[in-house]
Amino acid sequence: MKSFYTPDDIKALNPSVDLGLPGEYPYTRGIHKTMYRGRLWTMRQFSGFGTPRETNQRYKFLLSRGQTGLSVAFDMPTLMGLDADHPKCLGEVGHCGVNVSHLKDMEILFDGIPMKTVSTSMTINSPAPMVWAMYMATAEKQGAKLSELRGTLQNDILKEYIAQKEFIYPPEPSLKLVVDTIEFAAKHLPEWNPVSVSGYHIREAGSTAAQELAFTLADGFAYVEASLQRGMEVDLFAPRLSFFFDCHNNFFEEIAKFRAARRIWARHMREKYKAKNERSWWLRFHTQTAGCTLTSQQPENNIVRVAYQAMAAVFGGTQSLHTNSLDETLGLPTERAVQIALRTQQVLAHETKVPLVADPLGGSYYVEALTNQMEEEAEDYFKRIREEGGVIEAIKNGFFQREISKAAYQHQKAVDAKEEIIVGVNEFIDSADKPPDILEIHPEFEEEQRKTIAEVRRTRDSKSAMNSLEAIRSAAKKEENVMPAILEATKAYVTLGEMVDALKEVYGEYREPVVF
Repeated sequence: MKSFYTPDDIKALNPSVDLGLPGEYPYTRGIHKTMYRGRLWTMRQFSGFGTPRETNQRYKFLLSRGQTGLSVAFDMPTLMGLDADHPKCLGEVGHCGVNVSHLKDMEILFDGIPMKTVSTSMTINSPAPMVWAMYMATAEKQGAKLSELRGTLQNDILKEYIAQKEFIYPPEPSLKLVVDTIEFAAKHLPEWNPVSVSGYHIREAGSTAAQELAFTLADGFAYVEASLQRGMEVDLFAPRLSFFFDCHNNFFEEIAKFRAARRIWARHMREKYKAKNERSWWLRFHTQTAGCTLTSQQPENNIVRVAYQAMAAVFGGTQSLHTNSLDETLGLPTERAVQIALRTQQVLAHETKVPLVADPLGGSYYVEALTNQMEEEAEDYFKRIREEGGVIEAIKNGFFQREISKAAYQHQKAVDAKEEIIVGVNEFIDSADKPPDILEIHPEFEEEQRKTIAEVRRTRDSKSAMNSLEAIRSAAKKEENVMPAILEATKAYVTLGEMVDALKEVYGEYREPVVF
């Protein structure tokens, strides 16, 4: 970074070509002309803990406090496709999110919540088809049509191999499952985003902003190419692809990252993939403030960090925003902490006047130079990924993992040497610091889930359940779209683990190679 920037730093920039106006190609300045004057971003709070009944109460609390969309956090057993009564799940049920093992759990989770009108985001990846099917079946029981449902399925399996590591099957069949969901959504759920291509977890694993940008968009292009290979028309599915980014502490760098992301996506979709629909060129994204920047030391400081990160996300033109709670380094957030996080967004939206102007930093020598730099670094990474043989091969040979680990190591070295100051951690330390009260997950929640799953297995039609499992295996073996079979199995109260295991019989399980 230079100490100041001048017109010389952006002399190669062509404003009419590289910037345009808000709502105009290449959307560097935002995908809508009026941006937040026309509609504020959706305010979501990522939430889930214990049993579906407990989380249902939290959702109703948040909606009553002004939240405008739900975002479901699942526990580790659910994320790994395991039922609550699996031996591996002992002590884990409901601890980092809500446990959902079958359709009855989903019915309880959304009891009294109008799924026809509420937009829901679900952070689930490997078992995404099964959990999504539970959501659809529950909505239909409420009287909603699939075509009316609005929301987002994270369903970004490629970043699991790159960063988060919650994978089940090998990359190739996992990518096929993602395309199955994209195809099913295009036919039956026109208002649903079947994939949220997620840079968030890449950044949380230790990447730089430029790596987050490049690796996320590379994954997005991989989903586009796989869908085209399926024979789908690009403009039938691309308008419903969405993105999910982290927002870190480097205020201006984050804004530049979001602006560069829109420009890169628009150009590639129009010029490389020949999309004709303007909505296919739009990069729509959700932002979550950076969990990895929160500290257990002096946790009240996290409120300040989150507020600055949220403002950067809004300056960058996000469509949806989650603000982390001050106590999330210690446990799942308490109601008090969640309300402060939500109020942070509401103050930003209604008191700062920031939303009144689209892309207020557009034309800044510094921000435009950073945006160009981000784009150049991303394009360089795209070239390197192609040289590795594409995203799947780069995953298998450890390219992404090595790049992220090097970046994380360099950051930690800088913190240890106090070249990077973390307030309350390596400077401005308070020895009298006391942790706040945290949310306790009671052991009886796990026992309750075990009893519920036993009751579901006892009362369901066993023949229908077994037949529907065989239909899933058959569709997978024939390389058909498995979503219709999974939806029928869900309605027969086949459990999450049973459906996941049926596909394991066909696809096998993935073991990540050791990367040095």
